[in-house]
Amino acid sequence: MRAVGLIVEYNPFHNGHAYHLQTSKEAAEADVVIAVMSGNFLQRGEPALVSKWQRTKMALQNGVDIVFELPYRFATQKAETFANGAVSILDSVGCDSLCFGSESGDLSTFLQTIDYLEVQQRTFNENIKQYIDTGVSYPKALSLAFQQLPDADKYLDIAKPNNILGLEYIKAIKQQKSTVSPMTIPRKNADYHDEHFASATIASATSIRKAIFTENDRQTEIDQYVPEQTKLLLKDYLQQYQVFHQWENYWNYLQFRLIHSSSDELKEIYEMEEGLENRLLASALSTNNFHEFMQQIKTKRYTWTRLQRLCVHILTNTKKEEMMRHSEKASYLRLLGMTTMGREYLNKKKSNLSLPLISKLSSFKEKEINLDIKAARVYSLGVPSHLKYKMLRQEFEQPPIYIKEK
Repeated sequence: MRAVGLIVEYNPFHNGHAYHLQTSKEAAEADVVIAVMSGNFLQRGEPALVSKWQRTKMALQNGVDIVFELPYRFATQKAETFANGAVSILDSVGCDSLCFGSESGDLSTFLQTIDYLEVQQRTFNENIKQYIDTGVSYPKALSLAFQQLPDADKYLDIAKPNNILGLEYIKAIKQQKSTVSPMTIPRKNADYHDEHFASATIASATSIRKAIFTENDRQTEIDQYVPEQTKLLLKDYLQQYQVFHQWENYWNYLQFRLIHSSSDELKEIYEMEEGLENRLLASALSTNNFHEFMQQIKTKRYTWTRLQRLCVHILTNTKKEEMMRHSEKASYLRLLGMTTMGREYLNKKKSNLSLPLISKLSSFKEKEINLDIKAARVYSLGVPSHLKYKMLRQEFEQPPIYIKEK
């Protein structure tokens, strides 16, 4: 059985994801689709719209066969670390290929750019440092530094978010000496950060979430951009938990964490650097909501995404020492769900898996998973008080979701 891997967030699963999934499966001539999906907190430093369990159902009902969780330790990180964790999971389950969407859509351009950067690495690093010293953010410095290299216009546009991720996926495959083959398909119609609907059927997850949070009728506006299963599962989640998750749900908790912490305590938080703790403390006292807080702490050097990730680590009280002591690769496989075809694949591969397979959290004792447990506890704070225990209990008691194919 051939397996193609996808690295996803599905926040929520939409028509563009369906296109990526089906096109990837066809291009890889795969029998099985394996998704490595971020948990309850995401790479841009945001709580997921709905829980990882509901997003797992979206994935399985729309064509994915196996869903593994990308642990918190990788899911809430910069592109390089995010990619290393996800690739290590796909490699450990014997995935034949990894297919990612990109603005380029041309794998040869990625491979040529990686070879080019290996030759230009010293100059590239010096350029990055020079731009960072001017006070710009790291992603901006990266893009400007690359443009300064000779003949840079012949290679990949690394100002584009999905091109950057794709580059890191391929670098991770090479670094880990993985047998996974990279593939890419062009993103269709909507850009990753688009806040407005750009076509009749394809929209970015960002624009879909924005519509959900701004429309009085939360469903009507997004109907044409998501599959029927997603619509039903969003409705079901709202009925169960009475909310969709966003940063404002957690603002009071973040504010409390900040104003009850000393500067020295905040310095220990992962990704806290260069006196940021003092800026955050001052703003926490003078702002009334998360968006206002972010607008106050935003600087030219630190992107909104970078600061949101820091806020996630403050919220979960994740220390530098906790994150730094772990390997660059995943140390376990958290199985969230599977179809009949997925179960057949796992049964065939089970004896050759290079990492322990977790099908129920309460049966696994491993220090690294404590980060995921903390994240689950904090995520449950985003629902009304009488539903928190219900959500948290699911984290420990929920077996992998099983979708029996007809």
